[in-house]
Amino acid sequence: MYAARGVLSVHTDRGTSIVPANRVAWIPAGFEHRHRAHGHTDMRIVFLPAAPARLLPGHPAVFLASDLARQVLLTLTGPRYDDGAERDRHRSARARLHRVLVDELHDAPEQPLQLPEPRDDRLRAVAQKLYENSADNTSLAGLGQSIGASARTLSRLLRNELGMTFYEWRTQLRIYHALVLLAEGHDTTHVAHACGWSNPSSFIAAFTNLVGTTPGRHRAVPRS
Repeated sequence: MYAARGVLSVHTDRGTSIVPANRVAWIPAGFEHRHRAHGHTDMRIVFLPAAPARLLPGHPAVFLASDLARQVLLTLTGPRYDDGAERDRHRSARARLHRVLVDELHDAPEQPLQLPEPRDDRLRAVAQKLYENSADNTSLAGLGQSIGASARTLSRLLRNELGMTFYEWRTQLRIYHALVLLAEGHDTTHVAHACGWSNPSSFIAAFTNLVGTTPGRHRAVPRS
C-alpha cells in the first residue's frame, strides 16, 4: 500500500502506522486492517502472489521506499497494468516487477512510524486526551491525576505494553498528527504550534528524526 501523494494511516491490531509518500505499508494475508487517507491522497495498492510474499515479514510493517520501489509501484498501478484485457499479455513483465519490488522491500529498513494501541483502560484514557489535543503539554503526572492513576503506574504500563517512554509515545503521536496537518496543506509553523512544539526548529528536528526528512522537504517532494 503506497501513497503517491498525501498520507495514509493504516490500522491493525498492532497499532496505527503512518505512511507518507516516502514509505510503503506491507500487510500480509490474513491480517485484518483498515486504512484512511489524509489530504488529497493518491493511493496505490499492489497484491503480491503467495511465492514472493513469503520473502517479506509475516507481520504488518512500514518500509522506507527507495526511488526504484516507488517507480515499480507506480508502474504496476498505472494504466498499462490496470487494463484487464491486457493483463495476460503483460503477465511475465508484471511478475518481474513483483520480484524487483520484493527485493527492494526485503533490503529496506522497517520504519518506526507506528502508534501502538494501548490495552489498559488508564492508558486508553490518556491516549484519548492526547488524540483530541496533541498540543497538550500537561505532564504525565498531571494527565494521571485527571484519570486517577499515578505517573509511576502510567510509566510502567507504557514500558510494559508499548515498550517506550511517555516522551517517545507523545512525540510519535504528535508526528502522526503533524503528517495529517501537512497533508491538509498547513505550513510548518502552524503545524509545529498545533502539535505542541513551542518553536518550529524543535518540531523540525523531531520530525526529521522520525520521518527522515524535514517537513518542508516532505511537502515539496514531487508526487506522481
